[in-house]
Amino acid sequence: MTTEKMNIRVSIYEDNDALRESLSYLIMGTGTLQLMGAYSDCSMVMENCFVAKPDVILMDIDMPGISGIEATAMIKATFPEINIMILTVFEDKTKVFEALCAGATGYMLKKSSAVEIIEAIAELHHGGSPMTGEIARIVFDFFSSPAIAKNNDYALSSREFDILKCLVEGDSYKMIANSCCISMGTVRFHINNIYKKLHVNSKSEAVIKALKERLIR
Repeated sequence: MTTEKMNIRVSIYEDNDALRESLSYLIMGTGTLQLMGAYSDCSMVMENCFVAKPDVILMDIDMPGISGIEATAMIKATFPEINIMILTVFEDKTKVFEALCAGATGYMLKKSSAVEIIEAIAELHHGGSPMTGEIARIVFDFFSSPAIAKNNDYALSSREFDILKCLVEGDSYKMIANSCCISMGTVRFHINNIYKKLHVNSKSEAVIKALKERLIR
């Protein structure tokens, strides 16, 4: 009987030198994963993705310069096929949802065992959304908590609701422009108005508020 290697291409973004080295050795020692690069910051993240073409990225949140959440959004906008798993110490629900809204499809804590991390990479590559129990509980509690009825107290227009729904679904500005038959400039104009009306400062905050308050039906 032969065993087929998964040969999943993995890149690592972690500013802690010792942990980055440990993760690198872990990936290289599996025989089923291929290390494509290990980086201490996200300053060259787009170039790295273009050259290395990883299947899965392990991404820390608290990175110097460009944060892991910002890098995740950048990557997913250009390379939607790359799966990103947040590997961090943060259990804060705001960080969790900012990462998920940015496009991460897995969220594991650094205290996870080596076996759990390897299994999570394989699960992510095969269409799953691996999360530690603590993170899964945060997500479960978020969506099982009673909805806050707003009845459009924010005075969003029908067009703004359409665009907010697109943001929740993860559409890029270009995709929104195409689906709504409007220009990119008009998309930006509406999104700025949405931010003002919802009293938020970013896409992730707008998406979290829309989900939490059930603004999108």
